[in-house]
Amino acid sequence: MSVERLLASFALSFNISRCIILEMTEAPPFDSYDTRILAELQADARLSLAELGRRVHLSQPAVSERVRKLEAAGVITGYRATVNLAALGYGIRALVRVGRTEYARMVNLIGETPEIVNVWNVTGEDSWVLEIAVVDVAHLDAVVSALCLLSETSTSIILKTLREHQVMLPARPGAARNPTETAP
Repeated sequence: MSVERLLASFALSFNISRCIILEMTEAPPFDSYDTRILAELQADARLSLAELGRRVHLSQPAVSERVRKLEAAGVITGYRATVNLAALGYGIRALVRVGRTEYARMVNLIGETPEIVNVWNVTGEDSWVLEIAVVDVAHLDAVVSALCLLSETSTSIILKTLREHQVMLPARPGAARNPTETAP
């Protein structure tokens, strides 16, 4: 198996009913307008195109065309509301790591478990990492017990979220640096 095919096999997009293997493609070129548009929409996806154009110094038709191209290229994949799970009554969020299990059974359980907020199929000792939201400890026990029927699990309750929904801009070649280095 070539290195490219091996790497591509790890780039998975998870949908509750199916898993699609995406071919790795080169990122489209981004200019400063695209970068600013992405930053603004990630900070507030409800901006009107007129307001977005004002913020990035482009006309509404120009910004509309750029947003359309970013959507068509698969850079912008959707717009959604972010909700406060605690305000909805879910007092506990947890990460559950699940070991190796039959793929189809795991996908079925994910589809039947509304408490699962996010799912990642990962490499390493565990095959799955799930973020779940539950009302209380008894509810946590019920959800984790169902997962334990498939494989061994390890659960960590989230005490505090330090960063969520970080604005991500296009990667720049050579921009990677050691996080312990100090900036010049």
